[in-house]
Amino acid sequence: MPTLHVCPLSRLHDTVAVTRASHVVSLMGAGAEVRRPDTIAAERHLFIGVSDIVEPLEGYVLPAAEHIEKLLAFVHAWGRDSPLVLHCWAGISRSTAAAYIAACALAPERDETEIAQALRQASPSATPNARFISLADDRLGRRGRMVDAIRGIGRGAEAMEGTPFMLQLSCR
Repeated sequence: MPTLHVCPLSRLHDTVAVTRASHVVSLMGAGAEVRRPDTIAAERHLFIGVSDIVEPLEGYVLPAAEHIEKLLAFVHAWGRDSPLVLHCWAGISRSTAAAYIAACALAPERDETEIAQALRQASPSATPNARFISLADDRLGRRGRMVDAIRGIGRGAEAMEGTPFMLQLSCR
């Protein structure tokens, strides 16, 4: 069964090793350097240079439709025969949003609220970036259901860094 794994940057290499992931999505500030794990081929690593903000702020990169498009193209191209790891700096906001978006995109038959609740159960600190969610909701034609589902699980528990977790694509 295909799985999504989320972690902070500090746990990227360990998470890839333990899960035997074949693909990685890095969601970091533009210009940040991420050392790709040796087991991940360059074409299986997507770097999205975006800031963890929800409205324009000088000197920062606001999440935009182009970022969501890159993420969706990458996860749709992922063969799902081995895990996909998504990470950001802390493993709390950008990466949890990206994992939720990937789960909604790759399992369109699943209810948005069910996926959001699975996310909360897997990660008490998950606080998905609201702008990422809103942009993806529009792109996936979910008519506000993704936004409502994430709003429904509320802000995660305070944490400096998230604990790595897994999110399954199907409930079966």
